[in-house]
Amino acid sequence: MIISIEELKKLLINNNLIDENTFTEVYQEAKKLNLNILDILFNKRLLDKEYYANILSNYLGVKRINLKNLSIPTKVLKLIPEKIALDKKIIPFKDDGEILHLAMVNPVDYETISLIANLTHKKIEPYLILEDEMRLGLIFYQKIYKEEYEELLKIEVSKIENISNLNEEAQNVSAIKIINNILNYAVGLNASDIHIEIFYEYSLIRFRVDGILKEIMKLPKIIHSSLIARIKILSNLQIDEHFRPQDGRFKTKIGDFEFDVRVSIIPTLYGEKAVLRLLASTFKPTSLSDLGLNEYHENLLIKAIKKSYGMIISTGPTGSGKTTTLYTILQILNSPEINICTIEDPIEYELNRINQMQVNTKINLTFAEGLRSLLRQDPNIIMVGEIRDYETADIAIQAALTGHLILSTLHTNDAISSIPRLLDLNIPKYLIASTLSVVIAQRLVRKICLNCIYSSELKTYQLETIKEQLIKDGLSEEEANNYDIPHYVFKGKGCDLCNYSGYHGRSGIFELFFIDDDLADYLSKRDFNLVEFKNLLKNKNYKTMFQDGLDKLSVGITTLEEILRVIRE
Repeated sequence: MIISIEELKKLLINNNLIDENTFTEVYQEAKKLNLNILDILFNKRLLDKEYYANILSNYLGVKRINLKNLSIPTKVLKLIPEKIALDKKIIPFKDDGEILHLAMVNPVDYETISLIANLTHKKIEPYLILEDEMRLGLIFYQKIYKEEYEELLKIEVSKIENISNLNEEAQNVSAIKIINNILNYAVGLNASDIHIEIFYEYSLIRFRVDGILKEIMKLPKIIHSSLIARIKILSNLQIDEHFRPQDGRFKTKIGDFEFDVRVSIIPTLYGEKAVLRLLASTFKPTSLSDLGLNEYHENLLIKAIKKSYGMIISTGPTGSGKTTTLYTILQILNSPEINICTIEDPIEYELNRINQMQVNTKINLTFAEGLRSLLRQDPNIIMVGEIRDYETADIAIQAALTGHLILSTLHTNDAISSIPRLLDLNIPKYLIASTLSVVIAQRLVRKICLNCIYSSELKTYQLETIKEQLIKDGLSEEEANNYDIPHYVFKGKGCDLCNYSGYHGRSGIFELFFIDDDLADYLSKRDFNLVEFKNLLKNKNYKTMFQDGLDKLSVGITTLEEILRVIRE
């Protein structure tokens, strides 16, 4: 926020938009969930967004602009590189020759105004936009990619369809253009993965957007092998190998951003399939609250990472955001006096001032061997991509015992299951008790689009579904009946901003426990019992992922359907 909480409080109360008790209640809720108070006020319809924006612009002494009904010319957008627009939260929307009209989340940021004036050699006229409206502004940039490359793709595909007997050279030229256009088109849709698949009659392109796969287009089968060959060339893979899986990566620049593209190619029934994952070339630090951790969870995690030894374990299925959480912790800990090393499979992001090593089974560089080598590198903190076997687990435990902070992942469905998983790997209970600091389990849920959000009363079948899931999570029937279940739920209607899906962006839902003296004593002295351990955690404010999701459901962050979808995967 560009004004302080106290200023916001006075502004809303003085304009009779909210009373002091309601403000205090919502502020406490926002603080507890680590959310922006304005998001909750808007979502719960306690504050009209447009009315607030007009009052805020008057308070700041600047003009207000709503980007929703604007059509911004491409030549105006190109006056400011997208990277700068994203970093500074600004969108140019009108050029009068000498004056550039600039929509800004913080229109009194005079340093940014001066920067843009020097960049464009124009006088800057600042206007206020709200934080969530910035997303709409960035869609204009994405449309530059989307529309331009969608059209180029159609042209290139039509060439192939009209010439069924394309020679090899022509196919290769088309393949180069198609792959380039697909990459740009994927960025325009904010996709995380590109799937290039082959079936009996056609080649299929699908993008994963906000965690969901979407079919983009079908291509003539004749071009498929050329597309795969082009990807192999970019990734330095063997072009003449068609029957073994291959992994690689390459860098590409799309617009103003550089991306690492991680490539996986496998043989399938009708040919080879490629999956390309788009990763920003450098990891941008994210706060723990931005990940979706509530205040209680964040405090427990900070308590654990302040220790100079012990183990922090993140659990969940592939694609649940485990690595992002660990990278965020590493960036928080990253400082000149600390030596941080990682052993990963694969390295997903480049981290400044951190020594990263990749597993390579061809030369027997496993997690265990890599970890053993890293211990001779005088490390303070080590991240191990995954604990898969006894050898890796044993070395990690010994390292944590001897004054190192170890971060790693396990594949379990929830946080509590990490204990029996470590026991299955033959790690003694007393060692788990003395080294384990925190276990985090998480999933990624799609966030409701704030541009088209609406609320409705909780229906009877939804209430019964929630109670049923609470009982599955270990609550008694009485506890489930008395649980503070929200009376209203939220959804997105669908709009231009979210491609009519009702969702835009993702957030985490978490469960987390800290091994304090009571839990360590239980683990070291008694046989592990899941029910007993859950009862111990209940007394320590432990919440399951579903319960954390319900908290986010109550303030309009996500939907009940999303929460149930991800926890049942």
